[in-house]
Amino acid sequence: MKNHISPAIRLTLVLLVILSVVYPLVIAGVAKLAPGQGKGETVTVNGKVVGYALVGQAFTEDRYFNSRPSAVGYKADGSGGSNKGPSNPDYLKTVQARIDTFLVHNPGVSKANIPAELVTASGSGLDPDLSPEAAKIQIARIAKARGISAEKLNQLVDEQAKDPLLGLFGPSTVNVLKLNIALDELK
Repeated sequence: MKNHISPAIRLTLVLLVILSVVYPLVIAGVAKLAPGQGKGETVTVNGKVVGYALVGQAFTEDRYFNSRPSAVGYKADGSGGSNKGPSNPDYLKTVQARIDTFLVHNPGVSKANIPAELVTASGSGLDPDLSPEAAKIQIARIAKARGISAEKLNQLVDEQAKDPLLGLFGPSTVNVLKLNIALDELK
């Protein structure tokens, strides 16, 4: 028995040092190489931090592109979904209320044409991106509210769109915060 306990204790101590000291230091070192040096990539306008590039925010004014809904109120410390399935009556009421609100603010859009991402929350509740299609369906509302041509807004969405990783992985996306900042900078 002594032959088994001594190696088990030594292995436990070695793993304790590796997993609680060495590994966290390596990960912290790698994070220092990332944008934001591991503290998150902030977005600044005129020297003032206006948000984080990887965390969604609520935009509810008609003059801005709306973000994807959040089940956690865009609070990064409470990241998570609603945990309600697609047949849950409360969930269905919430989605229907989002559809109704969207249609009120975007009267030229039919219910069938609303992208699901504009009325359903993401798994984390913090998704900062939309598909270019979800952004473009909002153009008529924004053009009217700002007095900007739809063509100019279409071009803006295309300029802000990011292609899939290596052209293969994932969909094209548009960061809503960066898109709205670019929208404010339009003349």
